[in-house]
Amino acid sequence: MRLSDKTCAMAEAVAAIPDGATVMVGGFGVPGTPFALLAELARQDKRELTLIKNDANETGTGVDLLIASGRVRRLITTHIGLNANAIAAMNEGRIEVEFCAQGILAERVRAGGAGLPALLTDIGMQTELSAGKQIVQVDGRCLMVETALRADVALIHADRADPFGNLAYRATARNFNPPMAMAATTVIAEAEVLLPLGGLAPDEVETPGVFVDHLCPMAEITEEYGVVRR
Repeated sequence: MRLSDKTCAMAEAVAAIPDGATVMVGGFGVPGTPFALLAELARQDKRELTLIKNDANETGTGVDLLIASGRVRRLITTHIGLNANAIAAMNEGRIEVEFCAQGILAERVRAGGAGLPALLTDIGMQTELSAGKQIVQVDGRCLMVETALRADVALIHADRADPFGNLAYRATARNFNPPMAMAATTVIAEAEVLLPLGGLAPDEVETPGVFVDHLCPMAEITEEYGVVRR
Protein backbone atom coordinates (compact mmCIF):
# COMPACT_ATOMS: atom_id res chain seq x y z
CA MET A 1 0.00 0.00 0.00
CA ARG A 2 1.37 3.39 -0.98
CA LEU A 3 1.23 6.01 1.79
CA SER A 4 -0.42 9.29 0.84
CA ASP A 5 1.48 12.56 0.58
CA LYS A 6 -0.12 15.04 3.00
CA THR A 7 2.12 18.00 2.30
CA CYS A 8 0.37 21.24 1.39
CA ALA A 9 0.76 25.01 1.69
CA MET A 10 -0.10 26.58 5.04
CA ALA A 11 -2.60 28.94 3.45
CA GLU A 12 -4.49 26.02 1.99
CA ALA A 13 -4.57 24.02 5.23
CA VAL A 14 -5.62 26.98 7.41
CA ALA A 15 -8.30 28.10 4.95
CA ALA A 16 -10.44 25.11 5.99
CA ILE A 17 -10.64 26.32 9.63
CA PRO A 18 -14.03 28.02 10.11
CA ASP A 19 -14.85 31.02 12.27
CA GLY A 20 -15.94 29.85 15.72
CA ALA A 21 -13.68 26.79 15.69
CA THR A 22 -12.12 25.29 18.79
CA VAL A 23 -8.38 25.12 18.15
CA MET A 24 -5.75 23.30 20.20
CA VAL A 25 -2.31 24.89 19.92
CA GLY A 26 0.78 22.90 20.81
CA GLY A 27 3.76 24.33 22.61
CA PHE A 28 5.32 24.87 26.00
CA GLY A 29 6.17 28.54 25.96
CA VAL A 30 8.27 28.95 22.82
CA PRO A 31 9.31 25.31 22.23
CA GLY A 32 6.76 23.52 20.11
CA THR A 33 4.53 26.52 19.43
CA PRO A 34 3.45 26.60 15.75
CA PHE A 35 4.18 30.29 15.20
CA ALA A 36 3.92 30.10 11.41
CA LEU A 37 0.50 28.43 11.50
CA LEU A 38 -0.73 30.96 14.07
CA ALA A 39 0.47 33.84 11.89
CA GLU A 40 -1.40 32.37 8.94
CA LEU A 41 -4.52 31.93 11.08
CA ALA A 42 -4.33 35.62 12.01
CA ARG A 43 -3.64 36.65 8.41
CA GLN A 44 -6.77 34.89 7.25
CA ASP A 45 -8.78 36.78 9.88
CA LYS A 46 -10.44 33.76 11.51
CA ARG A 47 -12.68 34.96 14.35
CA GLU A 48 -14.67 33.89 17.44
CA LEU A 49 -12.09 31.21 18.16
CA THR A 50 -11.77 29.09 21.28
CA LEU A 51 -8.09 28.37 21.90
CA ILE A 52 -6.70 25.57 24.07
CA LYS A 53 -3.03 26.17 24.85
CA ASN A 54 -0.70 25.75 27.80
CA ASP A 55 0.12 29.47 27.83
CA ALA A 56 -0.68 32.70 26.01
CA ASN A 57 2.85 33.19 24.64
CA GLU A 58 4.40 36.63 25.02
CA THR A 59 3.13 39.96 23.77
CA GLY A 60 3.39 40.19 20.00
CA THR A 61 4.02 36.51 19.30
CA GLY A 62 2.10 33.28 18.85
CA VAL A 63 -1.49 33.28 20.09
CA ASP A 64 -1.16 36.95 21.01
CA LEU A 65 -1.57 37.77 17.31
CA LEU A 66 -5.12 36.47 17.70
CA ILE A 67 -5.84 37.73 21.21
CA ALA A 68 -4.65 41.31 20.67
CA SER A 69 -6.66 41.63 17.46
CA GLY A 70 -9.90 40.46 19.06
CA ARG A 71 -10.18 37.14 17.25
CA VAL A 72 -10.36 34.96 20.39
CA ARG A 73 -13.63 34.45 22.25
CA ARG A 74 -12.39 31.95 24.85
CA LEU A 75 -9.02 30.71 26.08
CA ILE A 76 -8.45 27.50 28.06
CA THR A 77 -4.96 27.67 29.54
CA THR A 78 -2.71 27.30 32.58
CA HIS A 79 -1.28 30.83 32.75
CA ILE A 80 -1.21 34.13 30.87
CA GLY A 81 1.27 36.04 33.03
CA LEU A 82 3.77 36.75 30.25
CA ASN A 83 1.20 38.39 27.99
CA ALA A 84 -0.06 41.83 29.00
CA ASN A 85 -2.57 41.86 26.14
CA ALA A 86 -4.17 38.64 27.35
CA ILE A 87 -4.35 39.94 30.93
CA ALA A 88 -6.00 43.17 29.79
CA ALA A 89 -8.45 41.33 27.52
CA MET A 90 -9.48 39.07 30.41
CA ASN A 91 -9.84 41.90 32.93
CA GLU A 92 -11.86 43.98 30.48
CA GLY A 93 -14.15 41.08 29.62
CA ARG A 94 -13.10 40.87 25.97
CA ILE A 95 -12.17 37.19 26.28
CA GLU A 96 -13.30 34.44 28.60
CA VAL A 97 -10.41 32.62 30.27
CA GLU A 98 -10.65 29.18 31.90
CA PHE A 99 -7.61 28.33 34.00
CA CYS A 100 -6.44 24.76 34.66
CA ALA A 101 -3.60 23.34 36.66
CA GLN A 102 -0.94 22.44 34.10
CA GLY A 103 -1.05 18.71 34.71
CA ILE A 104 -4.85 18.73 34.61
CA LEU A 105 -4.86 20.52 31.26
CA ALA A 106 -2.50 17.89 29.85
CA GLU A 107 -4.63 15.10 31.27
CA ARG A 108 -7.89 16.59 29.95
CA VAL A 109 -6.34 16.69 26.48
CA ARG A 110 -5.01 13.14 26.86
CA ALA A 111 -8.46 11.97 27.97
CA GLY A 112 -10.03 13.61 24.93
CA GLY A 113 -7.59 11.81 22.66
CA ALA A 114 -8.33 8.50 24.38
CA GLY A 115 -12.08 8.89 23.92
CA LEU A 116 -12.84 9.38 27.62
CA PRO A 117 -15.59 11.84 28.61
CA ALA A 118 -13.95 13.12 31.80
CA LEU A 119 -11.49 12.41 34.60
CA LEU A 120 -11.72 12.58 38.38
CA THR A 121 -9.21 14.43 40.54
CA ASP A 122 -8.78 16.11 43.90
CA ILE A 123 -6.30 18.62 42.47
CA GLY A 124 -7.75 22.11 42.82
CA MET A 125 -10.45 21.12 45.30
CA GLN A 126 -11.53 23.97 47.57
CA THR A 127 -9.81 26.53 45.35
CA GLU A 128 -11.09 28.87 42.66
CA LEU A 129 -10.39 26.12 40.12
CA SER A 130 -13.26 24.07 41.55
CA ALA A 131 -15.89 26.81 41.10
CA GLY A 132 -18.85 25.43 39.17
CA LYS A 133 -17.35 21.94 38.86
CA GLN A 134 -19.32 18.81 39.65
CA ILE A 135 -18.16 17.00 42.80
CA VAL A 136 -18.65 13.24 43.24
CA GLN A 137 -17.74 10.75 45.94
CA VAL A 138 -15.70 7.63 45.20
CA ASP A 139 -14.76 5.31 48.07
CA GLY A 140 -15.50 8.10 50.50
CA ARG A 141 -13.29 10.63 48.69
CA CYS A 142 -14.66 13.86 47.23
CA LEU A 143 -13.41 14.27 43.68
CA MET A 144 -13.89 16.93 41.05
CA VAL A 145 -15.10 16.07 37.55
CA GLU A 146 -12.83 17.55 34.88
CA THR A 147 -14.31 17.16 31.42
CA ALA A 148 -12.08 15.88 28.63
CA LEU A 149 -10.99 18.33 25.95
CA ARG A 150 -11.32 17.85 22.22
CA ALA A 151 -11.03 20.36 19.39
CA ASP A 152 -12.08 20.90 15.82
CA VAL A 153 -8.46 21.53 14.84
CA ALA A 154 -5.01 21.05 16.39
CA LEU A 155 -2.06 23.16 15.23
CA ILE A 156 1.18 21.27 15.82
CA HIS A 157 4.88 22.12 15.49
CA ALA A 158 7.29 19.29 14.69
CA ASP A 159 11.04 19.29 14.35
CA ARG A 160 11.07 16.59 11.64
CA ALA A 161 8.40 14.93 9.52
CA ASP A 162 7.93 12.80 6.45
CA PRO A 163 5.31 13.38 3.72
CA PHE A 164 2.83 10.97 5.33
CA GLY A 165 2.80 13.10 8.48
CA ASN A 166 4.89 11.00 10.83
CA LEU A 167 6.26 13.53 13.32
CA ALA A 168 9.24 13.83 15.66
CA TYR A 169 9.65 16.61 18.22
CA ARG A 170 12.49 18.32 20.02
CA ALA A 171 12.81 18.70 23.80
CA THR A 172 9.78 20.21 25.59
CA ALA A 173 7.82 20.43 22.34
CA ARG A 174 6.82 16.88 23.36
CA ASN A 175 4.74 18.14 26.29
CA PHE A 176 1.52 19.14 24.51
CA ASN A 177 1.95 18.49 20.78
CA PRO A 178 1.63 14.66 20.87
CA PRO A 179 -1.58 14.48 22.97
CA MET A 180 -3.17 17.37 21.06
CA ALA A 181 -2.51 15.57 17.80
CA MET A 182 -4.75 12.78 19.14
CA ALA A 183 -7.53 15.01 20.48
CA ALA A 184 -8.68 16.96 17.42
CA THR A 185 -10.83 16.15 14.43
CA THR A 186 -8.35 17.76 12.03
CA VAL A 187 -4.60 18.02 12.66
CA ILE A 188 -2.40 20.51 10.83
CA ALA A 189 1.33 20.18 11.47
CA GLU A 190 4.18 22.44 10.48
CA ALA A 191 7.64 20.89 10.25
CA GLU A 192 11.08 22.46 10.26
CA VAL A 193 12.65 19.56 8.33
CA LEU A 194 10.87 17.43 5.74
CA LEU A 195 12.47 14.02 5.25
CA PRO A 196 11.59 11.44 2.59
CA LEU A 197 9.45 8.45 3.52
CA GLY A 198 11.66 6.20 5.62
CA GLY A 199 13.78 9.16 6.73
CA LEU A 200 12.42 8.80 10.26
CA ALA A 201 13.34 5.56 11.98
CA PRO A 202 10.31 3.83 13.51
CA ASP A 203 11.44 4.55 17.07
CA GLU A 204 11.83 8.26 16.25
CA VAL A 205 8.15 8.68 15.34
CA GLU A 206 6.32 10.31 18.25
CA THR A 207 3.09 11.14 16.41
CA PRO A 208 2.16 8.58 13.75
CA GLY A 209 0.99 9.99 10.45
CA VAL A 210 -2.46 8.42 10.83
CA PHE A 211 -3.28 11.29 13.23
CA VAL A 212 -2.12 14.04 10.84
CA ASP A 213 -4.32 15.44 8.06
CA HIS A 214 -2.14 18.20 6.62
CA LEU A 215 1.63 18.64 6.76
CA CYS A 216 3.08 22.08 6.01
CA PRO A 217 6.85 22.24 5.41
CA MET A 218 8.26 25.51 6.76
CA ALA A 219 9.86 27.80 4.21
CA GLU A 220 11.86 29.64 6.90
CA ILE A 221 12.52 29.60 10.63
CA THR A 222 11.50 33.04 11.85
CA GLU A 223 12.79 34.95 14.86
CA GLU A 224 10.15 33.67 17.29
CA TYR A 225 11.53 30.14 17.08
CA GLY A 226 14.98 31.30 18.17
CA VAL A 227 14.06 32.90 21.49
CA VAL A 228 15.23 29.84 23.44
CA ARG A 229 18.64 28.29 22.84
CA ARG A 230 18.47 24.66 21.77
